[in-house]
Amino acid sequence: MEKEELWQEIARHAGETFFTKKGLPFSYAVRGGEMFVDRREKTITRSTFEKAYDKLQKGGIYGPKALGMYGAPYIWGVLSRLGAAQKEPPGENP
Repeated sequence: MEKEELWQEIARHAGETFFTKKGLPFSYAVRGGEMFVDRREKTITRSTFEKAYDKLQKGGIYGPKALGMYGAPYIWGVLSRLGAAQKEPPGENP
């Protein structure tokens, strides 16, 4: 998926309920190049999502802590549900 397509897909799912890896629910709105998360009033930029997506494409990241960036639990929740993040290392069962 190209980065433009990724952001369009993120915007398309605005208002839906997502979950962090720990199971905490959240939803978000998208305005321009920013995502506004309802939980703790977090704002995450499109460029942050693009950096996270780049890291995930390289592989070896299986959770939000490994992203090492602001808003990682929410970024992970969105990208894993959209199929851009691998939840477990290959060969491991949750």
